[in-house]
Amino acid sequence: MKQNYQKTMYACFIGYIVQAVVNNFVPLLFVTFQKSYGISLSKVTLLITINFCVQLLVDMLSAGFVDKIGYRASVIMAHIFAAAGLLGLTFLPDLLPNAYAGIVLSVVVYAIGGGLIEVLISPILEACPTENKEKAMSLLHSFYCWGHMGVVLLSTAFFALFGVENWKILTLLWVLVPVCNTIFFATVPLYSLHEEGEKGLSLGALFRRKIFWIFLLMMLCAGASEQAVSQWASTFAEQGLGVTKTVGDLAGPMAFALLMGTARLIYGKFG
Repeated sequence: MKQNYQKTMYACFIGYIVQAVVNNFVPLLFVTFQKSYGISLSKVTLLITINFCVQLLVDMLSAGFVDKIGYRASVIMAHIFAAAGLLGLTFLPDLLPNAYAGIVLSVVVYAIGGGLIEVLISPILEACPTENKEKAMSLLHSFYCWGHMGVVLLSTAFFALFGVENWKILTLLWVLVPVCNTIFFATVPLYSLHEEGEKGLSLGALFRRKIFWIFLLMMLCAGASEQAVSQWASTFAEQGLGVTKTVGDLAGPMAFALLMGTARLIYGKFG
C-alpha cells in the first residue's frame, strides 16, 4: 500500500511541475513574442491577466463538477488541457490570421489545465495515507518552485545552445511533461478525503466563514507579489537593465524560484 500511495505522490509532484511550466514558460518568451509577432507590451501584459483570470474562474467552477465526474477524470483532463495549450503555441499564432489571437487561445486552453491542477493536486496528495501530511504538503508545494527553476534553467540552456528562434521545438519538449503525467495519473491509485456519502463544504457555507476572507486576502497579496516577480523579472532585466536574456532569466525568475523552494523545504523539515 505504501508503494502505491508513493506513486500517487510522485504523480502529484510532477503535476506541480506541469503547473510551473504552464505559468512560467511563456513569460520567458515575452520579448521574443514582441519581436517576432510585433505584439505591444500592453498586449503581452494581458496574457498574464488572461492566464490567471481563467485559472481563478476554473478554480471556482470546479467545485460544481469535480466531485461529480471524479478526481481521476478531472486530473487527467487538466493535463490534457495543459498539453493542448502548450502545443497550440507552436502552430496557432501562424495558423490564425491574427498571431496574437492564436497566442491568447493557447493561453486560455492551458490556463484551464492549470486551474484544474491547482484545485486537484493538493487534495489528492492530502488524501494519501501519509504519516506526516504537513511535511508532504510542504514538499509538494516546493516542487512548483523546483519546476519553475527547471523551466528557467533548461530553457535558458536550450536558448543558449540552439537560439531563441527555435523556441517552438522547446515548447514541444515541455509538452511531453503533461503528456507523460496524464498516463501516470491514469494508473496510480487515488484516495478520497471524504467518507462515502459525506459531502464537502458548500460555497455558501465557505463564504460565511470570516477566516476564509482573511486567507483569501493573504493569498491575494502573496500571489500578486509572487507573480509580479516571477512573471516580469526576466523582461525587466532584459529591457530595463540591458543585460542578456541568459543573465536576465538566471538572475531573475530562477533565483526567485530557488529561494522560494528553499523556504518551503525548510518549513517542511522544521516548521
